[in-house]
Amino acid sequence: MNTDQQTILLAEDDSNQVLLIRRALRKANLTQSLHVVSDGETAISYLCGEGDYANRESYPLPTLILLDLKMPRKSGFEVLAWLKQQPELRRLPVVVLTSSQETADIHKAYDLGVNSYLVKPVSFTDLTAMIKLLDAYWINLNQRPMVYTD
Repeated sequence: MNTDQQTILLAEDDSNQVLLIRRALRKANLTQSLHVVSDGETAISYLCGEGDYANRESYPLPTLILLDLKMPRKSGFEVLAWLKQQPELRRLPVVVLTSSQETADIHKAYDLGVNSYLVKPVSFTDLTAMIKLLDAYWINLNQRPMVYTD
């Protein structure tokens, strides 16, 4: 898959975090398309290709989902639980990117089928380094399963 066809879906309600992640992607010279949703219900709409997200050319299925846990309308846990129940979507790689270091949150995320759990770094330099590693592993090295599309 070409990187110009790859999309990252960022589900994050904190606009400051979105800005920092966008800056880190640019600083890391990553070319993937980044689509941002700010709550769990919108994340599900995007993944279903419903409403504003019906055009799959404009809103393609993501290669990788970066999921915050603490979001309005539906939490990251609820999105993850829903996603893993969808036969055509459940294999999409999901990386939790959150500020929570709570053991209960980590266990719950893995119990729901998350692929990786990362705590947001405090410094921009560390965030950029993390984004580079996410790209290297999840976009370039990881062998992705087939995801069904109509």
